Amino acid sequence: MSPQIVSLDSLTASPSARRGGCASSSCGTSAPPADIDAATWEKIKDHPCYSEEAHHYFARMHVAVAPACNIQCNYCNRKYDCSNESRPGVVSERLTPEEAVRKVVAVAAAVPELSVLGIAGPGDALHDWKNTRATFEAVRKVIPDIRFCLSTNGLALPDHVDEIADMAIDHVTITINAVDPKIGARIYPWIFFDHKRRTGLEAATILLERQMLGLERLTARGILVKINSVMIPGINDHHLPEVNRAVRARGAFLHNVMPLISDPAHGTHFGLTGQRGPTPAELKALQDRLEGGAKLMRHCRQCRADAIGLLGEDRGQEFILDRLPETVAYDPAARDAYRAFVAAERGDRGAARDDALRCIDAVADDARLLVAVATKGGARVNEHFGHAREFQVYEAGPKGITLIGHRKVDAYCMGGFGEDATLGPTIAALDGIDTVLCAKVGDCPREALLAAGITVTDAHAYDYVETAVGKVYAERFGRAAAVA
Repeated sequence: MSPQIVSLDSLTASPSARRGGCASSSCGTSAPPADIDAATWEKIKDHPCYSEEAHHYFARMHVAVAPACNIQCNYCNRKYDCSNESRPGVVSERLTPEEAVRKVVAVAAAVPELSVLGIAGPGDALHDWKNTRATFEAVRKVIPDIRFCLSTNGLALPDHVDEIADMAIDHVTITINAVDPKIGARIYPWIFFDHKRRTGLEAATILLERQMLGLERLTARGILVKINSVMIPGINDHHLPEVNRAVRARGAFLHNVMPLISDPAHGTHFGLTGQRGPTPAELKALQDRLEGGAKLMRHCRQCRADAIGLLGEDRGQEFILDRLPETVAYDPAARDAYRAFVAAERGDRGAARDDALRCIDAVADDARLLVAVATKGGARVNEHFGHAREFQVYEAGPKGITLIGHRKVDAYCMGGFGEDATLGPTIAALDGIDTVLCAKVGDCPREALLAAGITVTDAHAYDYVETAVGKVYAERFGRAAAVA
């Protein structure tokens, strides 16, 4: 496989370039947002999971070197060789540390957007610590500037905090679904701890105590911690505000509330027993309740344990091990050039975002608008409606323009032709959305969505997302000039 270097000239010119402004990296800025200190910004500015802005530009890679797990969750079934499922715990191939290094080098050579290497299973990264450590140590020798990240259920976490810190793993995700053992016992049927399988309240109590202890030790060492919580209606949905308060008090950097995935075809306990997941409206309502507590992550895609690429895409099948050459020459120049390009884009996008926010501020009423955006990355409206497999959802209102989530759909165009059968589920997935922005859309889907009360337009193709949303907001409420 020959390296595929991104052509910066092929990317759409930014609004400042169209206005005659400078588009070089010297005009860009990587200054931190007002609510984040410079040291923290350096840790998160290129991490697509820890920074909403970064997820528009940077890619992650997960290597499946940790198949074993020390707990059982009622929403998890670790299946292998299942390339069409996109959910945690699923992989197409398990790797040894040596195979993982070979694969990481191949991806880094072909994907200049790559900034983070993560280990998220498909079991637990700390229960399989020998493989996790060996992988990180070997990759560091070849690609010293890549950031390391791991995910864990937290049971073994207190035993490894010192090693995590010594290895400069500065991002750790812990899945914490409860702080009350009675609720935890409904989610975890068993754990394996201290050479013994434990069940019920005993298991939940041990797990939750170990999670809190691990979180406290990580934050005391200055390691950024993201908490994942699965929202399970009727079991922990009412309890997650308490989880949010508990993890915030212990220094968690982000809290990511994810919807339960409970398709019976996945073979999980919750799926087979009919436990439903939350609707998008229920998830948003809970996330809105949590505002003001621990900082929320709303751009999660619940990635596979072997995901590769930008959030919202998975290029894993391009890098199956037996398709890769035995050796790959890695040259960091393409990744360096890409980071310089992103620095310029950030500065230009920041100016465009300021223009859009002024447009929002000009509307005096407490008006809110939900806008779904078809995008391939780069924080631009640059995806054909018929090719979109997800829409990013933004809320425009008195607080500005905020990404609040995403809606997954089946691509409408299959092999170049629109499939009417897919429009119904797409319209259902866009429930509550006022306007859809895309790079191009045909008459048939435009008319079908309009009949459902949803406006879809390609009038703002290739604009920055905030610019386009600001224009739509101004046009809708008619009290501000459209963004220039």
